[in-house]
Amino acid sequence: MCFTFRSKLDSPARRTQRLCVRHFLQTSLFLIALSAVAVPSQAAAAEKFSSDAEFLELLQRKAFDYFWLEANPANGLIRDRSRTNSYCSIAAVGFGLTAICIGIDHHWITRAQGRDRVLTTLKTFREMRQGGDAEGVIGHKGWFYHFLHMDTGLRAWKCELSSIDTALLLGGVIYAREYFDGPHADEVALRDLADRIYGRIDWRWMANDKDSLTMGWHPETGFIRSRWIGYNEAMILLLLGIGARDNSLPPRFWNEWTGGYQWKTSYGRSFVHFAPLFGHQYSHCWIDFRGIADEYMRSKGIDYFENSRRATLAQRSYCIANPGRFKGYSEVVWGLTACDGLGLGKFKAYSARGAPPPENDDGTIAPTAAGGSIPFAPEICLPTLRHFYDQYRANIWTPYGFCDAFNLTANWWDPEVLGIDQGPILIMIENYRTGRVWKTFMKAPEIQHGLKVAGFRWAAR
Repeated sequence: MCFTFRSKLDSPARRTQRLCVRHFLQTSLFLIALSAVAVPSQAAAAEKFSSDAEFLELLQRKAFDYFWLEANPANGLIRDRSRTNSYCSIAAVGFGLTAICIGIDHHWITRAQGRDRVLTTLKTFREMRQGGDAEGVIGHKGWFYHFLHMDTGLRAWKCELSSIDTALLLGGVIYAREYFDGPHADEVALRDLADRIYGRIDWRWMANDKDSLTMGWHPETGFIRSRWIGYNEAMILLLLGIGARDNSLPPRFWNEWTGGYQWKTSYGRSFVHFAPLFGHQYSHCWIDFRGIADEYMRSKGIDYFENSRRATLAQRSYCIANPGRFKGYSEVVWGLTACDGLGLGKFKAYSARGAPPPENDDGTIAPTAAGGSIPFAPEICLPTLRHFYDQYRANIWTPYGFCDAFNLTANWWDPEVLGIDQGPILIMIENYRTGRVWKTFMKAPEIQHGLKVAGFRWAAR
């Protein structure tokens, strides 16, 4: 589910143009979306919470419900967004596989229920046809198409074979493999399917004879020119490729990746910059970067967890400063990331919003920005989430928790919920509360190997 593109070939204008094209069939203008929404916001009365833990439990349960109820139980595919005609997003499936395990831990579903759903999902991705044809396939060379038809599991429209979205799917696949570690026959079969899905990926093919991975491939036109170079959400992609048991990527790919970093100082904090917060969150949903650092971060004296903390604090400072003079921005109204938008006049539709530096900022706030950063800076994220609920619940609260975005300047409240934004809320709250996702995922030998080969060592803090 990649929404923001960073490469040596991209300009901001070209990135924005590609983003809009990519989501044309998934994101329409606000007035059109109103007629097709499956989950309208509820004017819910405020619940009285006895503690922050009780509030966070509610956020997690509501987000879990999205992944459990917006799935096709016959194949395990999960809708990209809460719209009855939505395609499946394979990244949403990756978040959803992890959500199912969290649901078991919280006793929202039984282990048997979760195991059955995960097993069905993995069978879909392992057994459905792959190949170089433009139609009638789920993927090619072990990689998967970004969007799939919810009923058939086949490639939707002419979307790309997506490297990053396959990686986010794999995050959930590997997490489920490590989670279901029991002797039950279905758990044994589940682990075997996960290994086969991971092991089938042709990592070097996606490199296309260079020392970096391309962002994807179309059967109609070939490889996408833009590549994964420079800091963003794709750390998990590179580490999965480097750590793979077969056909793995050599360590020089990590050096090429870090060669595009931009270390800057904004609002008194120095860190590797990437404007939208999802780039500082997605890989951290599964990989615990606390206390370990590669050569680049060791030279700066921090780790990637601290880098994400500084990015979160700097973005809040930007919103408090509010150079665009948008309505409502404050110490408890902030959060810029890839999200929906009004799509009328000066207000953008779906865009990768972020700061600092400002990128596509039009006053649109996404609750997932604060929710996905809660382990990094709970002292500012938790009050913000509580404020959103207390002040705006009549407009932004849905059966699945917060809607995707809102804009006080435009008086616009998104009627929809996105799986790729509910996922970080659920998973990162779990990491903040228990650390269970990190603890489980980090058991994967491929991840440990990938980190080692990429040069990660215990960092001095």
